[in-house]
Amino acid sequence: MTDGVFQSLSIIIVIAAAVAFFMRAIKQPPILGYILSGIIVGPAALNLVKAPASFDTFANLGITLLLFIIGLGLNITVVKRLGKAVFSVTAVELIFVGGIGWLVASALGFSAITAVIVALCLFFSSTIIIVKTLADKNEQSRLHGQIAIGINLLQDVIAMIVLLFVAANSSHGLGLAEAGRLIGKGVLLLAFLVFCAKYVLPRLARFAARSQELLFLFAIAWGVGVASLFEVAGFSIEVGALFAGVSLASLAYTAEIEARLKPLRDFFVVLFFIVLGEKLGLHSLASAIGPALILSAIVIILKPTTITATLGLMGYTRRVSFLTGINVSQISEFSVVLIALAASTGLVGAHLVSIITLVTIITIAISAYLSHYDRAFLKWFNRVPINLFSSERAGVKKVVQSYPLVLFGYHKGGHEFLKTFREMRRRYIVIDYDPGVIEILKHQRIPCLYGDATDTELLEEIGIARTQLVVSTIGDFEVNQQLVRHINLVNPEASIICNASSYEEALQLYELGSTYVMVPHYMSSERLSNFIKDSNMSRQKFLDFREEHLEHLRNSHALSLAEEAL
Repeated sequence: MTDGVFQSLSIIIVIAAAVAFFMRAIKQPPILGYILSGIIVGPAALNLVKAPASFDTFANLGITLLLFIIGLGLNITVVKRLGKAVFSVTAVELIFVGGIGWLVASALGFSAITAVIVALCLFFSSTIIIVKTLADKNEQSRLHGQIAIGINLLQDVIAMIVLLFVAANSSHGLGLAEAGRLIGKGVLLLAFLVFCAKYVLPRLARFAARSQELLFLFAIAWGVGVASLFEVAGFSIEVGALFAGVSLASLAYTAEIEARLKPLRDFFVVLFFIVLGEKLGLHSLASAIGPALILSAIVIILKPTTITATLGLMGYTRRVSFLTGINVSQISEFSVVLIALAASTGLVGAHLVSIITLVTIITIAISAYLSHYDRAFLKWFNRVPINLFSSERAGVKKVVQSYPLVLFGYHKGGHEFLKTFREMRRRYIVIDYDPGVIEILKHQRIPCLYGDATDTELLEEIGIARTQLVVSTIGDFEVNQQLVRHINLVNPEASIICNASSYEEALQLYELGSTYVMVPHYMSSERLSNFIKDSNMSRQKFLDFREEHLEHLRNSHALSLAEEAL
């Protein structure tokens, strides 16, 4: 085979594409196909990677772009709102998963310090895997997705600290002076980013936005530049890329930047998984497989169980607890970096690097299956009669997001209702099935979720049982029918305003229990929004208004039938 990077990359991409087609045909998770491609092109099989350093650079670019895009859409209020859950789960996971990992590693014959490092490797979950999986299913804005991302961001901070201690020479630890310098660098970098975000970046972005190509280049330059700056200062490129994205999140061009960067991100992330699979060699597989399977079982079984039980004890629903746990059922790329760094400093043996790398691949592969078929596993899990995993046991209040005002669909007058909701100063949320609309709403800092109005899990998640007013501007008659039926079943006291395209549809929706049905040419969304505000969401006023409208509809419908008869 040629030693050229371009030729090697071309052949590897062709093989990866062929494997991806095969995985698609047998309906298997794509991530597993990418890792399998890495094993095929690596030293375990064809040995096509002739320039490992170049491919590592490609992988780092994928990580950087992924975390940069996460930062672009990061809502800081999520950390505040879910802080208790994120910190509690992380602490419990560190104690239980880390503790069991240390005991098992000690039982396998590892030294005390080696067992501690193994335990930490098992504790960390992969931000890249979780974010990509959630993004592929458009669930990064769902409650379980937000908790999972929050947990992993906190783990990334812990991982960074651990890496610094190991890099500073584990036998001596990290001195106070060096720790102080590191903290000082961090403060200076954050101050620099805040200054740029407030005074520099808006002007640069406004100028660059005149050309889409220039805006694209500006975004990449800022993302990789800040990531490199953080790496030089002693932090990880992941943390730098994340903060680079956060510093641009308030700009008016975020949605366009994300849309242009995602194809490039996807390409390099694929290379990251290929490189991960390529690192597995057959020469160390035989001796590593036994310990790797034992440690993988801890990650796959204990980690989701611990997280699910912790969130259940805190009062979260079974669905949210289970889906959060199943999304973090793998170890992190940080674990491979940590164990390799520890081996280079003499803390652990080289054999342990092969074991942890194999655990990484096994757990990522299995977690890809778990996440891909999470709804099927959830149905099975709901049959488990254990109150520990349920928020409905005696004495514990179910914790869901509660919104007095809910708007389904942003277009076709939705912005008028949103304006009214803001003026009423009540908590609200917008649900839309269009990812482009969600990106716009996120950029405008409007509380929103991507999802289907007929998804009962989503309705449960937003606390529809306690909502006072639901407005649907959706034009699909069947969707509105299902929505009205469900709300009347779980929350008969709620006022429901929905949309209809004809008098017949309006009358049917009224029969199902709609409080008011919007019909073209009868009342504009602006007038109806004013009525909502003036009525102070009084159900009785809505019912009185409903009777007037029903009388009008019946008369209009009778008139149209008479005209047809003539």
